[in-house]
Amino acid sequence: MKSKKVTIPGIGDVLIQQSRRAKHMNLSVRPFRGIRVAVPRGVCFKSAEAFVRSKSEWILTHLPKMKAMEQAANQFQNTFPPYTTPIARKTARAKLVDRLDELSKKHDLPFNRVFAKNQKTRWGSCSEKNNINLNINLVRLPEELMDYAIMHELVHTKQMNHSRLFWNSLEKFVPCARNLDQKLQSYSFMLLKPSPAAR
Repeated sequence: MKSKKVTIPGIGDVLIQQSRRAKHMNLSVRPFRGIRVAVPRGVCFKSAEAFVRSKSEWILTHLPKMKAMEQAANQFQNTFPPYTTPIARKTARAKLVDRLDELSKKHDLPFNRVFAKNQKTRWGSCSEKNNINLNINLVRLPEELMDYAIMHELVHTKQMNHSRLFWNSLEKFVPCARNLDQKLQSYSFMLLKPSPAAR
């Protein structure tokens, strides 16, 4: 995979990177990752740079938001040092799997396989095959939020979208689910700079 970093006046450093998955040029502005353009094979870097320049107004709109999120994440981690200490991966996985099993049996929401990872963008996910991914950082959260995140993915085994039907189903198991979802998102700073995980 080829990549190139260019500096564009008024915008700053931009990483241009070839991607096997990209079908079109894809521009992103993300905290701690900066500005990145995913380029399909066969598209030259000069075209990608011109693409970035054409999107300069959009980038300048999102850069302050990115900087604010970075600052908030740094402040959060400095204020709550326990969230930055290493996690014992095996211990965290065992705790999450045990709780997942308990809630699955309690609410009759079976799943297929479970994976516990130090993910960078989400607290959990559920595949079409009902395989559940859980972020090991969930063990750092208050238990009600850890349980909410697990239940969120278990309900996805029945409803794969975030439709009204999904939220109504989730509310049957977890009252005030939307409020808990907002609380969970308030901890998303922890995902911007994933904490180290001990083996």
